[in-house]
Amino acid sequence: MKERVSLTVNGVSHTLEVEPRTLLVYAIREILNLTGTHIGCDTSSCGACTVLMNGKAVKSCTVLALQADGAEIITVEGLASDSELHPIQEGFKEEHGLQCGFCTPGMMMVSCDILETEEELDEDKVRKLLKGNLCRCTGYQNIVKAILYAKEKSAVTK
Repeated sequence: MKERVSLTVNGVSHTLEVEPRTLLVYAIREILNLTGTHIGCDTSSCGACTVLMNGKAVKSCTVLALQADGAEIITVEGLASDSELHPIQEGFKEEHGLQCGFCTPGMMMVSCDILETEEELDEDKVRKLLKGNLCRCTGYQNIVKAILYAKEKSAVTK
């Protein structure tokens, strides 16, 4: 038996028919074909599936699609606007914040939440705030630099 869920993803309204057990990550990837959101562990350990739901970072492998009914979801595909990179995308590019790229969408999405909620950031604080997202390639140094770059860029443009 399928149920209806309505949500807005990257500014576009969708009404989906999903099984009650369908996870948000699968609705995003399999139904909406937005494959930038990655499935890494299915246990909420890695953070590769992180999206913004109503402005807050959530691991979409821990949210049922039905729980997102009425929500506004932003995925990594929704960050850039009019071919202009979001400050966090620019930061990852300028500071070489990725290596294999698998964790990058989740890192970028949690970084957006960090940029919105944190007044002041330094390297230690950024590292603590990233604790729920794993990267097996970079050692985090350039990811931290990318977030600090984006924070500074955002402050300049406000």
